[in-house]
Amino acid sequence: MPLETVHGVEGRLRAAGVPSPRVDAEILVADVLGLARSELYSSGRSVSAFETEQLDELVGRRLRREPLAYILGEWGFRRLLLKVDDRALIPRPETEVVVERCLAFLGELAEPRVLDLGVGSGAIALAIADEHEGAHVVAVDSSEQALSLARENQARAGVNGRVRLVQGDLLTEVDGPFDLVVSNPPYVTPEEYETLQPEIRLYEPHEAVVGVGVGTQVAAEARALLRPGGRLVLECGDGQAAVLAEALRCPGYAEVVETKDLAGRDRVVEGTWNGS
Repeated sequence: MPLETVHGVEGRLRAAGVPSPRVDAEILVADVLGLARSELYSSGRSVSAFETEQLDELVGRRLRREPLAYILGEWGFRRLLLKVDDRALIPRPETEVVVERCLAFLGELAEPRVLDLGVGSGAIALAIADEHEGAHVVAVDSSEQALSLARENQARAGVNGRVRLVQGDLLTEVDGPFDLVVSNPPYVTPEEYETLQPEIRLYEPHEAVVGVGVGTQVAAEARALLRPGGRLVLECGDGQAAVLAEALRCPGYAEVVETKDLAGRDRVVEGTWNGS
């Protein structure tokens, strides 16, 4: 029975110290059985030997602390269901707040030009194009691996060719002007990295996680590509927002604000380029 199977998987995950063992058990069992999580406790069907074997393989991967998203192979981000694997970071809820801030600015513009730096899986670029039907997005990443994943998600998203993927290092391969520049740059310090959970350290790409001063560099270089009145939106690490906001004010950004993520931490910093 699914309920008994969930309890068994939960016990194995809990014993190994895996975070949120009950939720992970429900998701893994539902995935193997082809059920919604809400159906697990009402379904009375038996679990076949083949399904048990499949589940054991997935649970083994989770016991090795492989991220749940990589095990499932896809992950929800706003209205999109994205393919995910170790070529790029897993899209996170705090980054949905980044997209929300971008869309708040773009709402008054019919056909805005947007630049996404460090596109990764394509989450930000594709979500903006998906939710703003007039937006044209240039999405840049230095990693060909990440871009290959973004291309696969671009094909799934159905945004009618309004997202162009470019391989490059920050702003060197694109021409402005843009109405909006957005980035979720690497912002974890090397010291912080050693304290992160194994799901990140062992599986997610190091170069997309660890970086010092990248947000400040993006803010400085974006000045050459933003139109006067254009907006810069950056994600940052917990405790970094105030310093990044001050860095924006110094190069000539106005209306600099900080926005909290769903956990109440200042996570997004943005400012308007004044053109001077």
